[in-house]
Amino acid sequence: MYLIQSIIRPEKVTEVTDALAEIGVYGMTKFPVIGRGNQSGLKVGDMIYKDIPKEMIQTFVDDDQKAAAVRTIMEAARTGDGNHGDGRVFVLQVAEAYTIRSGDQNI
Repeated sequence: MYLIQSIIRPEKVTEVTDALAEIGVYGMTKFPVIGRGNQSGLKVGDMIYKDIPKEMIQTFVDDDQKAAAVRTIMEAARTGDGNHGDGRVFVLQVAEAYTIRSGDQNI
């Protein structure tokens, strides 16, 4: 089982979540985040924005869904304009997960 964390542009959230649903990945957590990548923010004219608003999507997938989920996120989140800031995808292996209601070990 894997936890996939995606930090993406806010305007791409619906595209990404819809694309994940099309491949059968429905469960996810979404929340706003603020930060910056390797480019250390954004310069527009004389203004420098060090912290950029983004969205993080977290979802758990089985081993057989991992590659498709990552590919889907990458394709749906990419702007295609060649600029920095489209985001990152992190894949973490999860040792265990439990359902609080039932105590079942599963995703």
